[in-house]
Amino acid sequence: KGTGTPQLSLQIGDVVHILESCEGKHLCTSPPVSIICTHEMQTLFVIFPRHTENVIPAEIPLVQEVTTTLWEWGNIWKQLYVTNKKARFQQVQSMMCDLMEWRSQLLSGTLPKDELKELKQKVTSKIDYGNKVLELDLIVRDEDGNILDPDKTSVISLFHAHEEATNKITERIKEEMSKDQPDYASYSRMSSSPTHSLYVFVRNFVCRIGEDAELFMSLYDPQKSTIISENYLVRWGSRGFPKEIDMLNNLKVVFTDLGNKDLSRDKIYLVCQIVRVGRMDLRDSNSRKYTQGLRRPFGVAVMDITDIIKGKSESDEEKQHFIPFHPKDYPTVKMLVGDVIQTRKDYPHLVDRTTVVARKLGFPEIIMPGDIRNDIYITLLYGDFDKYNKTTQRNVEVIMCVCDEEGKVLPNAVCLGAGDKPVSEYRSVVYYQVKQPRWMETLKVAVPIEDMQRIHLRFMFRHRSTQESKDKGEKNFAMAYIRLMKEDGTTLHDGIHDLLVLKGDSKKMEDAGAYLALPSTRLHMENKGATLVRSSSIVGGLSVSSRDAFYISTLVCSTKLTQNVGLLGLLKWRMKPELLQENLEKLKIVDGEEVVKFLQDTLDALFNIMMEHSHSNEYDILVFDALIYIIGLIADRKFQHFNTVLEAYIQQHFSATLAYKKLMSVLKIYLDTSSRGEQCEPILRTLKALEYVFKFIVRSRTLFSHHFVACMTAILNQMNDQHYSVYIETFQKSSELVDFLMETFIMFKDLIGKNVYPSDWMAMSMVQNRVFLRAINKFAETMNQKFLENMDFEVQLWNNYFHLAVAFITQDSLQLENFSHAKYNKIQNKYGDMRRLIGFAIRDMWYKLGQNKICFIPGMVGPILEMTLIPEVELRKATIPIFFDMMLCEYQRTGEFKKFENEIILKLDHEVEGGRGDEHYMQLFESILTECAKQHPGISSLVESFVSLVKGLLERLLDYRAVMSDENKDNRMSCTVNLLNFYKNINREEMYIRYLYKLRDLHLDCENYTEAAYTLLLHTWLLKWSDEPCAPQVMSTEFQCSQTYRHLKENLYEKIIEYFDKGKMWEEAISLCKELAEQYEKEVFDYELLSQNLIQQAKFYENIMKILRPKPDYFAVGYYGQGFPTFLRNKVFIYRGKEYERREDFQAQLMSQFPSAEKMNTTAAPGEDVRNSPGQHIQCFTVQPVLEEQPRFKNKAVPDQIINFYKSNNVQRFHYSRPVRKGSVDPENEFASMWIERTSFVTAYKLPGILRWFEVVSISHCTISPLENAIETMSMTNEKILMMINQYQSDENLPINPLSMLLNGIVDPAVMGGFAKYEKAFFTEEYIRHHPEDTEKLNRLKDLIAWQIPFLGAGIRIHERRVSDNLRPFHDRMEECFMHLKVKVEKQYGARELYGEIKRRIYLKHGSRQPHSVPLWFLSCFQHHYTSTCHVSSTLFSLGVL
Repeated sequence: KGTGTPQLSLQIGDVVHILESCEGKHLCTSPPVSIICTHEMQTLFVIFPRHTENVIPAEIPLVQEVTTTLWEWGNIWKQLYVTNKKARFQQVQSMMCDLMEWRSQLLSGTLPKDELKELKQKVTSKIDYGNKVLELDLIVRDEDGNILDPDKTSVISLFHAHEEATNKITERIKEEMSKDQPDYASYSRMSSSPTHSLYVFVRNFVCRIGEDAELFMSLYDPQKSTIISENYLVRWGSRGFPKEIDMLNNLKVVFTDLGNKDLSRDKIYLVCQIVRVGRMDLRDSNSRKYTQGLRRPFGVAVMDITDIIKGKSESDEEKQHFIPFHPKDYPTVKMLVGDVIQTRKDYPHLVDRTTVVARKLGFPEIIMPGDIRNDIYITLLYGDFDKYNKTTQRNVEVIMCVCDEEGKVLPNAVCLGAGDKPVSEYRSVVYYQVKQPRWMETLKVAVPIEDMQRIHLRFMFRHRSTQESKDKGEKNFAMAYIRLMKEDGTTLHDGIHDLLVLKGDSKKMEDAGAYLALPSTRLHMENKGATLVRSSSIVGGLSVSSRDAFYISTLVCSTKLTQNVGLLGLLKWRMKPELLQENLEKLKIVDGEEVVKFLQDTLDALFNIMMEHSHSNEYDILVFDALIYIIGLIADRKFQHFNTVLEAYIQQHFSATLAYKKLMSVLKIYLDTSSRGEQCEPILRTLKALEYVFKFIVRSRTLFSHHFVACMTAILNQMNDQHYSVYIETFQKSSELVDFLMETFIMFKDLIGKNVYPSDWMAMSMVQNRVFLRAINKFAETMNQKFLENMDFEVQLWNNYFHLAVAFITQDSLQLENFSHAKYNKIQNKYGDMRRLIGFAIRDMWYKLGQNKICFIPGMVGPILEMTLIPEVELRKATIPIFFDMMLCEYQRTGEFKKFENEIILKLDHEVEGGRGDEHYMQLFESILTECAKQHPGISSLVESFVSLVKGLLERLLDYRAVMSDENKDNRMSCTVNLLNFYKNINREEMYIRYLYKLRDLHLDCENYTEAAYTLLLHTWLLKWSDEPCAPQVMSTEFQCSQTYRHLKENLYEKIIEYFDKGKMWEEAISLCKELAEQYEKEVFDYELLSQNLIQQAKFYENIMKILRPKPDYFAVGYYGQGFPTFLRNKVFIYRGKEYERREDFQAQLMSQFPSAEKMNTTAAPGEDVRNSPGQHIQCFTVQPVLEEQPRFKNKAVPDQIINFYKSNNVQRFHYSRPVRKGSVDPENEFASMWIERTSFVTAYKLPGILRWFEVVSISHCTISPLENAIETMSMTNEKILMMINQYQSDENLPINPLSMLLNGIVDPAVMGGFAKYEKAFFTEEYIRHHPEDTEKLNRLKDLIAWQIPFLGAGIRIHERRVSDNLRPFHDRMEECFMHLKVKVEKQYGARELYGEIKRRIYLKHGSRQPHSVPLWFLSCFQHHYTSTCHVSSTLFSLGVL
């Protein structure tokens, strides 16, 4: 920029084709491309606009995909900026930058094959993730990341590809969301997460042992004296390094599966047990004569990690901890949230694929579906071995292996600790000459589930000698064994087992046939009634030793092997189907912990039973009850954390596509039984579990829909024309074929309407549409051939066809104009615009109907209208003529087309409000129908009227739709009023009422209660006081309970009165109350309601007199310029302000609605240049309401509280006065040249009304002379005096200051400039000589001056009574000035006196406590209206002659 170098202005996605190099520089444009030649680059470019792109790029397909993606994302990115969605904007920007960088790498062509493959994976993953985030279409790919071509992929394969892609992206979204969680959320995540992990990094192990060592690290609960995790085994070399040098600085472990119960333990220790591997005694010399390789206990290091586990202390991956013991151990410890899968995602810098996982000794609190585990933990506890013939106690070593029934050792079935390779046998620690060794060593046995039934554990006991020569001669002196599976098929129970120690020939100890015949545990032997003696009989060369003992404990952590017989019977139900009913019933007594442990397998078994007995209901209730039991179990507080497991099962693992039928059937049985009042014991449990029952039903139905539709689409896709023909001919009867076609059409319509696939499965939806379109057209051919003639015509069949075709053409997935340019091109190039094909087919089918067309009027008007509104020009041109054909058809039958007209008006309203239709449609509609009408003169006038009607409706509907989502509720209200008035004028009561309530709701949103009341009042005008049932068209959804006209009108009045009360319009509320009272008193004789009504009226009267009601200001607003919508353009409106709303505030709020508008600073009407300008100009100024005549107040004393209401309500005329100077100006007397230009406005309706504003329908101008202005000014001054007198007479508590200022400003000579200047300006011989026509007006002004004296006198008398002692001198001075003024005025203009009653009231020294008012008839005695074509009085005096 700014360098002067020729540049190309491009956006992401623009296609630039380099044609050739050239010399010189020139520019030429040839639509639709721009050709630019640059001299410096010697290159010719052609830039293709996006919508005319026709260059075939040479890049690899993935690069093209990246380019298209960047183009599409770029447009969204800009919109995110405009809408200020900062987080998403930055996210998309980051993703686009990544794609652009990777695109460059792809184009470079320098990447090795493996890096290129990895990069492609990253690119496709990023594109798919971004599309999901931005709610774009799902892209399905093959294993290499290439986009699948639907034409080269089977429908079923395409379906499965969509499922797989959706699952992958869903998981990716979850990963990204977990990464984006802020740090401050870690504590809450820790407290709410059901699973936690402890990360330990062994930095170093410092200990001078001189031999190899084994470090066993585990978590330990000191309160319960139990180890709670697997051991993490580190093999440490004698030289101070790990045995595997590659593990240096990589000794990391995650202790996982920790639950909230573990976090709540009182204490948790990290324990490191050290076992040295070498000689019996470290003091022995390191020579070959001593036995090597013995595992000898060395020490234990312990660290209290309770605070770290509970999150009370900082856990930093960089912080090292010293575990106190002679061997110094330096680990890093950090608490992580989540299981091992989650921690790998959330903490990739700590937990990677090389990090060892040490699981909990037991199950996590939540076992997610798919988490398969089959671990058996064996702990060697202790033993007691007699020395027999030896002089000292033995050095006992235990050797354990896993054997099959033949005694063969299973290789690599034993694991000493996490992180270590599995081994075939385990050798225990050796204690030197100890009779009762306590090993407390835990190891894990991991074998395939299918091998569990045939294996057992074998323990050999051997004495280990210190001398190598003696040790070689030692043989196993005893053995023990135990089976892992019991005879009933359950696994070995958890806990301590007292194993029998068998003695005999060492060879026989390896013979499984010999020892398996003997009992393995002391409990087993006692149960069989055997008696242990010192020397029992020998069986197979082995005998049970009563002097020796050996104890182990076992813990089975398996999600496939249960220790419960009842649950096992259910899980293995196929093995004994005759016991199925018994096993289903037994499930309810199985321990809950065992059930949730095997939740997935149990649910799978239940639904397998249900599905494999789909043709029978024998087990339906039992399975349903079992399911209810499981759901109820999970609802229990103890297992409530398994809710997420159940949710995951339903969404990810549940696959019973027909289960919904069975579940709904049993549910209906229970509900029907209960509704009949019969005993139904399970109903309460069922209702509590209803949420999950319905989730199973919905998921089952969804799965069925997906598989069913995919399979059906696949079948139809493979059918050619011959297949269709052959299949149609298989129907023997015509009725059978009709039934098939009708059901098929209904099914197709249902599938299209419900859209069984997710909205982003674009490829799947388009393949389905293409297949369905071909099928619909084939079936349409059959209809033409077999069911078109009069004798064979099937109305319902054809009706189903038309509704299906319209549903197809209007479905969202085919509305190409709503899609991005990239998606539009993709669909258009691959599938074309299917709407045109089906639309033309509908047109052709319609015209083939002939005389049967009348059967589809008006039923098909709505669907055809919906089709014609699709914004595709050729389709509109082809289908709009159908409307004329419908009109002509109905006209030829009835002489009119009212049914058609009513239906199209009704449907047009709904369609346009729903977003369809535009001005182009309105123009096409008018031109096409008008042209069609010219060919039929007999109907042309009716058609023209109809077209004009529809055009007017469309204009208003389009205006209304344009402002529907507008924040400016004023515009929405205006358009709503335009529409309801239109419907009122054409007598469409139903639509009229519909928009009345829309307007009412808008007012309530703005708290415009007065306007809401006037709006509802319009509805009541359509009703009469009658007990006849209400007609449907005058009902509203809000008052549907009203059965009769009277009931509806009464309910409406009550609601309107409520709104008037909130709007402080009590006069209007009283009027309605009186009408209701008359009904209660004279028609329905409901005196109770009458009494309530009268109490309400009394309250309203009291409010009028006691509650202050601020008068609102009125503002004239002009909208000038072509930039405004048609309902505002170049129009003036009068707005009613809210309480205490100033013009400045009103104008600021008004300008905020039109931020680009220009504020006009003049009040004069603008010229044509402003009106025709493309911009927006707003004019706003305050106007004064003109009071209307009130005959009922004539010659009556009316309080101000009543009068004030009519000053600003029920007004339709408004004034704006602007002073101007004419002629020569006297600097000492400005009144002589003070003219007034007055503009009068008349609104279409009175204010307030159904809007807070109304359009001005009449504007007039007049000029008021200086003399007339003086008369008005004097009139207003006298009015002000009288009003204040009235106020002070009514309220004894008013402060005296306002009255003092008013009176003193008139009578004090220092400020007495009012009528003195009038005298100087108008009461001169010169003025009278030049203005003989003003004689009457001059007399009127003199009269007003004369009448001011008694008014001032009355005010002085009130002031005298109220004045305080400290203001008495001020009053005396004012009274003295008044007397001088009185003498002067009475001398020049004569004396005026108040009437006796008025005088008595005003001059009464000790007035009554009751308030009094000046009678209005008195005002008329001195106020003489002057007649002028331009004058409309705005003073209170006008009320005197009302």
